[in-house]
Amino acid sequence: MLSVRFVTADGNKLTVEAEAGACLLEVAQAAGMPLEGTCEGQMACSTCHVIVAPEWFEKLEPASNDEEDMLDLAAGVTRTSRLSCQIELTEALDGIELRIPGVSHDMQIG
Repeated sequence: MLSVRFVTADGNKLTVEAEAGACLLEVAQAAGMPLEGTCEGQMACSTCHVIVAPEWFEKLEPASNDEEDMLDLAAGVTRTSRLSCQIELTEALDGIELRIPGVSHDMQIG
């Protein structure tokens, strides 16, 4: 089992366990995090936007151009922002920390 730490918009921290190979969006939703994932992982929205702790960001596979385009539409994007639907948990990500943005707005939905 892998450990994933979520930091909510109000600063609360929740550490959960997840299986290697799990999609981070599904792990977050199962943990009760307010990530919609409206498009169900098809990269057609930005409602699963998370901010990866800087020390973990470089351990992720690089974002695709499509993911970068969707992140351009998300609210509160930072240098270490990613779409959680595009992160597959691996042993190298055991202990990853992610911040849930305070605002989620998908410019494509309005």
